Amino acid sequence: MNQVEVLLDRANDTTANKKVGRYRWVVVGLIFVIWAIACADRANLGIALPFMKKEYGITNTEAGVIISLFSFAYGMVQIPAGLIYKRLSNKVSGAIFPIFMIFTSVFTGLMGTTSSVFLLKFFRVGLGISEGPLGIGCTNIINRWFPAREKGTATGLWLTASKLGPLIVPPLCVVVMEVWGWRAIFYVFAVPGILLSIIWMLTVTNTPEENRFCSKAECDYIRSETGLVIEEKKTSSVRKEYELTWLDKLIRTRKVAQLNTIRQAFCSWNIIGAAIGYGCMIGITNIFMSWIPTYLITVKGFTSIKMGFLASAPFLSDRLLGKRRKPLMMLSAFGTIFMMLALINAPDNAAYLGFTLFMAGLTVSAGFGGYTVYPMGLANKAVYPVSFGIINSVGQIGGACAPLVAGMLLDAYSWTTVFIYMGCSALACLLILFTIVEPVIEAEKQAPAL
Repeated sequence: MNQVEVLLDRANDTTANKKVGRYRWVVVGLIFVIWAIACADRANLGIALPFMKKEYGITNTEAGVIISLFSFAYGMVQIPAGLIYKRLSNKVSGAIFPIFMIFTSVFTGLMGTTSSVFLLKFFRVGLGISEGPLGIGCTNIINRWFPAREKGTATGLWLTASKLGPLIVPPLCVVVMEVWGWRAIFYVFAVPGILLSIIWMLTVTNTPEENRFCSKAECDYIRSETGLVIEEKKTSSVRKEYELTWLDKLIRTRKVAQLNTIRQAFCSWNIIGAAIGYGCMIGITNIFMSWIPTYLITVKGFTSIKMGFLASAPFLSDRLLGKRRKPLMMLSAFGTIFMMLALINAPDNAAYLGFTLFMAGLTVSAGFGGYTVYPMGLANKAVYPVSFGIINSVGQIGGACAPLVAGMLLDAYSWTTVFIYMGCSALACLLILFTIVEPVIEAEKQAPAL
């Protein structure tokens, strides 16, 4: 494609966007804020944890159980939620999304009312069950509200929100805690979700066609195949630009048959292997969210104010490889191994810890997007929600074990063993990733999805 054609394409895109409207971007903006708040709801426990431990006199192992219960509950509902969104009509599946938002906020607020460890555990499970369907609901809404050419951008914005939540949590929680105490953290974070659910019900409908703010021209554009045609024009030039034979050998690029049924998805080692690797990396992130504030206060002796800003460091970081997913996933695991080594016996220096935690967060999160889009290269559109549900479910359940293991290691040994455990998790992820392929779908007649 020459320069004139590129300029014409851009001009046509701009003109088309002006004509069809941009309400779909308002919808994805709401998704961004909602998901950022949801991720903040799961992360705020880590800031309150040192003060909860002191008030209730709980051990590190029991604290690890409280932390892990969320991920266990969250992971257990992923596959059922994927099947629900796949089976139900657009009207029903769209209507239940704000209901789960409200339940998420309610259980967040209830965390501040607890009077016993049992209630802490119960409300944490409720939060996981309520929040679990939200992620799949977000992808379902994006799928219905965006044309093919824009779904990647919309999904990328949604994934970015998952890093914004944990980023704003530590400093905001510290301010709230200094003024009103640790219980107020959960009350403050409960309010936005309820307000956003009301805004959602007033402004977002199940489909663009039902929405009074979405013009007919925009609805036609969303349902069109315009984006696919433009992408096809660019395919040949992209392939020539990214002919990296050595990389394809390293990541085991292979032609594979497309997954067209739910049974094929459950029996695919590529899906299961990616899910296990994802669980290893989520476990590391869960430890960052839940245990790093305790580490900074109890081991390094920082004040709560300084801890609040340092605890944000791992979450500050978030087309050179074409459509390859595995390279960043593998690089993320490889880099994380070395960053965990850098945290072992780290000096009591805020600058060193801030930089090291920032780099650790960068390496851990660099490959997360790959796990989301990896099943897109394996499964057809009908089976993708279930394939992603498998990866997210196994990943979340695997990641749920990490905070519990960290608590047990802290009771028996020290933080050095926790960082060694995190490094070993990254190594296990890297080894597993070597066993799955970088898929290239074979051209064949597709079977109907079950």
